[in-house]
Amino acid sequence: MKLMQRCAVVAVVFPMIKRRTAIDANLLIAAWSGRSGLFEPALEILEDPARVLIVSDALWLEVIPKTVYFAQHEEYVFYQGVFAQAEYLGWSSELIDSAKRLAQLYGLAAMDAVHIAVALAAGADEFISGEKPTKPMFRVKEIAVQSLWGFRL
Repeated sequence: MKLMQRCAVVAVVFPMIKRRTAIDANLLIAAWSGRSGLFEPALEILEDPARVLIVSDALWLEVIPKTVYFAQHEEYVFYQGVFAQAEYLGWSSELIDSAKRLAQLYGLAAMDAVHIAVALAAGADEFISGEKPTKPMFRVKEIAVQSLWGFRL
């Protein structure tokens, strides 16, 4: 019997493990606005096939209502496209309790605390913000917090 006939080659396909990335409104706005310096990394993050984006009610409240009120249809469609492809986490009392604890522990602004709490509750690997790395959110130790400012994939 030929060697090739005796040795069956088994192809094993390993699913790509995607990086779970929670984002904030500043990242979405940077991707939409085309601002120099932040636009490119923001778009790279949103379009990265190796990522699962995590969004929330808090993020929705930060970007969607104004686009509707001011009839910014193209911007609305852009944001809705991101939300449609992302994992969505809604409000819960546990989430708010976690945000309160984080806000007190690290001196976070209210919405930053909510975003970090969302990231933790969703089991994110990282939280990426459009904020500069001098903000209190970058003191959080429970999750890797990165800034678009100087971001590298």
